[in-house]
Amino acid sequence: MSIEKIEPFDFSSNSYIIRGTDGRAIVVDPSVQAARKCAEEGIKVAYVLLTHGHFDHVSGCAMLQKAGAEIICGAAEEPLIFSEDYLSIFGGVEVPPFTVSKTVNDGDELCLCGINFKVMSAPGHTAGSVVYIADEVAFTGDLLFKGSAGRWDLPTGDFFQLINSLKKLCSFNKNYSVMSGHGEDTTLEAERRSNPFLSF
Repeated sequence: MSIEKIEPFDFSSNSYIIRGTDGRAIVVDPSVQAARKCAEEGIKVAYVLLTHGHFDHVSGCAMLQKAGAEIICGAAEEPLIFSEDYLSIFGGVEVPPFTVSKTVNDGDELCLCGINFKVMSAPGHTAGSVVYIADEVAFTGDLLFKGSAGRWDLPTGDFFQLINSLKKLCSFNKNYSVMSGHGEDTTLEAERRSNPFLSF
């Protein structure tokens, strides 16, 4: 599995382009710049995986869907993506419209482009946040960051749910590489040792 991280140059999130074994790709939390890169380089994106629906994680969805990608997100997150609460965050934003092709729930397993993903429900940052795990990598969105964790003070956020989701992720007996929605990559073991949010 080949993963390319696209770091934001404005207010957007980290995006990840995952090359599948069948010549197609999956993009996690696509920014506009990630979508443009795929278009410019002729990368055939078959699927988009959304960890949650905040605008900085979905801005490239419409472009990728227009090119043929299916959009996948947590079942509890789908009705929130274009809600007034979400779009009014930080003074209001416009998100090019797209439709969710498929929703997922805790424990679901997906085989996309020859890669197996497991879905972990991870409410706390938002009600419908999810983590996607493939091989030894966890795409955590805004649940877990290097040395920190996601905000819980935005619409549908909840501190206690966030802590429970972090504990759930850490209960896996694996040292996953953590690729989060913002900041640097880390590992689950490194966060277990030093992340203050994992000591609650």
